[in-house]
Amino acid sequence: MPKSDDKTTIESTLQSFWGFDALRSYQKAPVKDLLEGHDVIALLPTGGGKSLCFQLPALMRGGLCLVISPLIALMEDQTNQL
Repeated sequence: MPKSDDKTTIESTLQSFWGFDALRSYQKAPVKDLLEGHDVIALLPTGGGKSLCFQLPALMRGGLCLVISPLIALMEDQTNQL
């Protein structure tokens, strides 16, 4: 597993898969905590980048990532985009 403080690894993975150069400031703590194996609840507005907060660590760590989403259409859309 990449070290959570390895900014270069996080940014290179982010660039490779999403085309972004950096995380938004409020995405950094959830991503870091998930990479360190902590449970996280991220409450952000629509379009705030919540999906990336769990997709990036799941991709970097491998294994299982459990996401609870209240909307079936949103779950289907996010699954199709993976």
